[in-house]
Parts: sequence; structure tokens; C-alpha cells
Amino acid sequence: MAKLRNARFPNRRSSSPTPTLILSLILVFSFLALILLSLGILSIPSSSRGGESDLHPNRSSISRRIARSSSSNEEGRGEQWTEIISWEPRASIYHNFLSREECEYLIELAKPKMQKSTVVDSATGKSKDSRVRTSSGTFLPRGRDKVIRAIEKRIADFTFIPIENGEGLQVLHYEVGQKYEPHFDYFLDEYNTKNGGQRMATLLMYLSDVEEGGETVFPTAKGNFSAVPWWNELSECGKRGLSVKPKMGDALLFWSMRPDATLDESSLHGGCPVIMGNKWSSTKWMRVHEYKA
Repeated sequence: MAKLRNARFPNRRSSSPTPTLILSLILVFSFLALILLSLGILSIPSSSRGGESDLHPNRSSISRRIARSSSSNEEGRGEQWTEIISWEPRASIYHNFLSREECEYLIELAKPKMQKSTVVDSATGKSKDSRVRTSSGTFLPRGRDKVIRAIEKRIADFTFIPIENGEGLQVLHYEVGQKYEPHFDYFLDEYNTKNGGQRMATLLMYLSDVEEGGETVFPTAKGNFSAVPWWNELSECGKRGLSVKPKMGDALLFWSMRPDATLDESSLHGGCPVIMGNKWSSTKWMRVHEYKA
């Protein structure tokens, strides 16, 4: 009878898992874990770096918040979209280009280094003081830290201009009454085009809201200025041309050169006086060729 039972159930002894089956299950579960990690459903806890000190705790905490939001599909920047506002000059707004944390980080980074802003002397190509520009500002070197590198990569992705063609970020601060009279960003002298060639485009990032005034105005732009939705919110200066009202996180891209590489006179622009509040902004100028910073 025992032999008969063995004949009827010849594989009974194989009911326990074999090493091959166990190995197969391990491989399957490992593959599923990798998929969940890549989708962000699972996470691996990191060790605390409690012993690390920072001379700038505010800046450090902002930087950590930026890193967290960047790793979460750019949370904190809100809905992003682009809006063409002019063809002469070519200009568009990238809404929510920067997060609040990035704006605050750039301001905190620049505050200790702010100096009286200057303009370029068209005769000599050198910088000089002028009453047409009454703001204060400072430059942040290209690629200075991981936050700035992330912003510069985003600029390159948006404009299709290589990071290497950009100058360092300039952070500007306008107090009540301060302004920048209409001017061109391109150069009319040879001295300033030796490194990188002509300035072809500008990205102006607004780091703060402004209660009243502080608009970026294009007085010679072609188009129906009063058609913009924010027309009734503009100051008298802002109504002298096509204007953009500062909004924290937004970025204004405009081109100083036409597609045929000629200079675009309609890119003349200025910063209206701040009437109420403070205006913080950051400018990235981009050249035709690599700019050796």
C-alpha cells in the first residue's frame, strides 16, 4: 500500500520550496521594490547630519526646502505656463519660474553684498555711476552653488541658450522712488563684446511682489498696450508702453536681437519708480557666444 500511495503522489516530497523557487521570488520582489523606489512610492531613510554647522542658518534652511521641493516634481512653484506678450520686441512671461524659497534664497544671498548700481559708458565701455539708475545690486557668480546651478539649467532649458553663454546672475533692489530709465541691454561699443559677443537675450526674474509701481516698461514696443489684463493696476509710468507688473516667481524673457542677428531697437526698456513697497529682481544676460566668467 505504501508503494501504491507513492505511485499515486510521486511529487509529494517536493511540496516544500526549492532553492530555485526562493531565488526567483527574491528577484521578483527586488524588481518590484526598484520600480516603487523610482516612482517615489517607497523611500530609503537617510542618516541625520546633526553634527553639521552652518554660518548662515536661514540660507541653509531655505536651501534644504528648495532641495525637498525640487525632488517632489517642483512643488512650491505653483502652476507654470508661458505667455507671449509681444512680437516687437519678442517677449514672453514664464509664470512661476521660481519658487518662493528660491526667491528668498537669492535675496538673502545678495543682501550682504549690495552696492550702488552702475551703467555702461557707451564711449569707453566702462562702468560709471548715473542718475538714470538708482537701484543697488550685486553679481552672483555663475554656478556658485547647487541652487543657482539648478536655476541656470532651468534658464537654459527655457531659452535654448547654453549655460556657458550666460553672465552671472545680477540681483537688484529698488526702494521707494528708485528706478532705471529706458535703456538697451545690448552694447554699442567693442569693449564689452570681446567676451562672449553681443547680448542677445535677457531673463528678468521677479523675486518679490511690489505694491505699486516698479513695472518693467517697453516704451517703443509695437501693439495695443491697454489690452493687457493688468492695465488698470499700472502706474502712470507703466502706462507709457507695454508693461509687466512684478510678481514674485515670474520671469520675463525678451530678446535684444532679432532672428536675423540685427539689434532690435524695440527692446528699449526701463524700470518704473517704485511707489509703494520694495522691488527685488534678478537678471540673467545671455550672449551670442560662450561668456568666460
